[in-house]
Amino acid sequence: MSKLVTIYGGSGFVGRYIARRMAKEGWRVRVAVRRPNEALFVKPYGTVGQVEPFPCNVRDDASVAAALQGADAVVNCVGILGEHRKNTFDAVQAEGAGRIARLAAENGVTSMVHVSAIGADADSESEYAQSKAEGEAAVLAHMPGAMILRPSVIFGQDDGFFNRFASMARLGPVLPIVGGETRFQPVFVDDVAAAAVKGIKGEASGVFELGGPDAGTLREFVDEMLEVIYRKRIVINLPFWVARIMAFGCDLTQSILMGLIENKVLTRDQVKLLQEDNVVAEDAKTLADLGIRATSTEAILPDYLWRYRPTGQFDDIKNSAKNLKI
Repeated sequence: MSKLVTIYGGSGFVGRYIARRMAKEGWRVRVAVRRPNEALFVKPYGTVGQVEPFPCNVRDDASVAAALQGADAVVNCVGILGEHRKNTFDAVQAEGAGRIARLAAENGVTSMVHVSAIGADADSESEYAQSKAEGEAAVLAHMPGAMILRPSVIFGQDDGFFNRFASMARLGPVLPIVGGETRFQPVFVDDVAAAAVKGIKGEASGVFELGGPDAGTLREFVDEMLEVIYRKRIVINLPFWVARIMAFGCDLTQSILMGLIENKVLTRDQVKLLQEDNVVAEDAKTLADLGIRATSTEAILPDYLWRYRPTGQFDDIKNSAKNLKI
């Protein structure tokens, strides 16, 4: 019988790419998610019955244990950018990661891949970064041979980075951003998945920081995005003191409404993160150490940002028509 990998958060942005790659490798894939009915789109990644959604909540021992029964390897892709009700940074990214590693070790699982983030730091002012560091420590305490992946901001078809700014660019002539001078090193989502496959198959272990071939400021990547979608906008880099006031208001609104509306605009913790560069360290192991050639934003962005152009897929046709001589 083919081997089985359980991917916690396997229907998410990164998890679905890992699931697709593992299905192509011939493995059975168990996609552990809170709402299996909303993850049925993963089933066609493989043959009939090869990729299956499975109900799981990483905050619960019994739920996590049930999802890894019979697994040869596990992957933890569960993560949040903002806290909402019971899904706090500690509960999901620290305790949840540790729970998966502990139960995996107890059940004899031999390989584990944990998706963390560049900037994971127990001494950071950001609770997000603190919880990521605590999650890494918990994973390595139970699974010392695990692979830890620390990607910079991840881009791809369904990303929350370029898609978000491109969507905002359609709303008016001004595009406000926060942390315009902060440096990022965007990494393609399928490159992250390829790295995870190495860990699942036991071909690599340890901590790897993942970034693309180009590092630049947020402003530079926003300008690149605007070129791809054929829009000219006045980009305003908001001062951090203004961002903190905005974030406080958004967080306060979520608190007053008792979590009925999640703050997806800007949180105070995100403002803290945006003050720190998000690039691969010079002495870190990277995609190159895994034999993976990093994919550039230039090669991928036009494939999915075209829908934000003034006339969508027809923009290139209109531009070509301008060159016709009548």
